[in-house]
Amino acid sequence: MQNTDKYSKVIAGTMTWGSWGKQLSKHGMIELMEHCLENGLTTFDHADIYGDYTTEADFGKAFAESGIDRSQIQLVTKCGIQMTSGRDNRLKHYEYGKDYIIWSAEESLRKLKTEYLDLFLLHRPSPLMHPLEIGEAVNHLLESGKIKQFGVSNFTPSQIAMLESVVKVEANQVEFSLTHTAPMYDGTFDDCIANKRLAMSWSPLGLVFREENAQTVRINKTLSQLGKKYGVEESEVLLAWMLKHPAVPRPVIGTTTKERIASSAKAVQLDLELQDWFALLEASQGQEVP
Repeated sequence: MQNTDKYSKVIAGTMTWGSWGKQLSKHGMIELMEHCLENGLTTFDHADIYGDYTTEADFGKAFAESGIDRSQIQLVTKCGIQMTSGRDNRLKHYEYGKDYIIWSAEESLRKLKTEYLDLFLLHRPSPLMHPLEIGEAVNHLLESGKIKQFGVSNFTPSQIAMLESVVKVEANQVEFSLTHTAPMYDGTFDDCIANKRLAMSWSPLGLVFREENAQTVRINKTLSQLGKKYGVEESEVLLAWMLKHPAVPRPVIGTTTKERIASSAKAVQLDLELQDWFALLEASQGQEVP
């Protein structure tokens, strides 16, 4: 297995950099890339669908003019979701044919203006995916040097096991947060630890700051206490809680706010005391652990 330590502990998610969010200018993207690097976020997470298939190209144009050394960053992207917006599809579906996977990776390379992808993920599992078809495509991309590592997103351990009958799966990016703890209990993170897979988390702050319900009220009360105890932002506590898990699921943060990026980067240095970690879990579950 290749080294996964090259990916930053906190990952910059680009979903809202383009037309799905802040609509950053080329100069704005360059500034944000540089700010991420200054704060230790060297890994940038993409998907072909972001911005209705436009954000990769916007990022690539900015990267090409940034002067940033390609060897100093890691580019991650995903394929497989077919949207009706941005493409001529009748309905949303998944496509994992050999030719399509290869074409999609090559499109991402062209748009991102890079000769290789550090990590290439299948975005969501399809009921029709066949491991042999996927394996042929991925092995071609690996052997040609177009991708360095292959992984998946939102896959179950059994789906990964099916793929691993033909190709090594080196990462799994899943939803995980204090308000969505399923990966700790459904085998997802057990699988990552046992098989030395890189674990990544999308929506790492969950619903904590977005919704007010019984669970988030409990969490925010405990967060407030711990933020004061450790002298840090409450979002840092949430990310530190996540990073303490043995799978070390790397949060993919979606913010484009420089202050929040800098704050998130500090979470790597915060080591929560054991009972503080469980206090947050108790707040999430609404009861003490069994």
